[in-house]
Amino acid sequence: MTPDSPEMDGRRRRGQDSRDRIVSAMLAFVREGEVAPGAERVAARAEVGLRTVFRHFRDMDSLYAEMSRTIEGELSDLVSQPLESGDEAGRLAEIISRRVEAYERIFPFKHASTAHRHRSDFLARAHAQMGSHLRQALAKDLPVACAEPGRLEALDLLLSFEAWSRLRREQGLTREDALNVVTAAADHLRTAKIMSR
Repeated sequence: MTPDSPEMDGRRRRGQDSRDRIVSAMLAFVREGEVAPGAERVAARAEVGLRTVFRHFRDMDSLYAEMSRTIEGELSDLVSQPLESGDEAGRLAEIISRRVEAYERIFPFKHASTAHRHRSDFLARAHAQMGSHLRQALAKDLPVACAEPGRLEALDLLLSFEAWSRLRREQGLTREDALNVVTAAADHLRTAKIMSR
């Protein structure tokens, strides 16, 4: 069988189809609130053999990596659009709106990844990279506000996924109420004196 033969092409297509089904199954479990469904349940839902799961993914960490790429693809259009407002108050409102939309979309995955992060180098790196990216974007999009000592730290904390999760889960706020809290606090922080020089 040559690399370009119809048989090999068919095998590649079937392999890619199995891989896609495995990732879809894992994403479905996570969106339903299953933090650790296990390879056997993923295989059953994807309608593939257990060996197929491990043939495509060396371990569950590599499956989480693939899931992460899928979710990043879903969110890339949302977070990569340039801000439209010309003033910092308007840009802050846009940042909050976009982050809330992104956080709500990735809520189940972020909670699943938190449960596994202590034993996953990939998830630990992805978590740190997301935090770093959001912090850098905030400093770039709100240069005047973030030039005040301490304000970047306060806004970075307030607009983090962790703060949003606390408001939504632990404090039980609706999306609208949580958005109102974050918006009011962030608007105050935008001009408040945080630290004395």
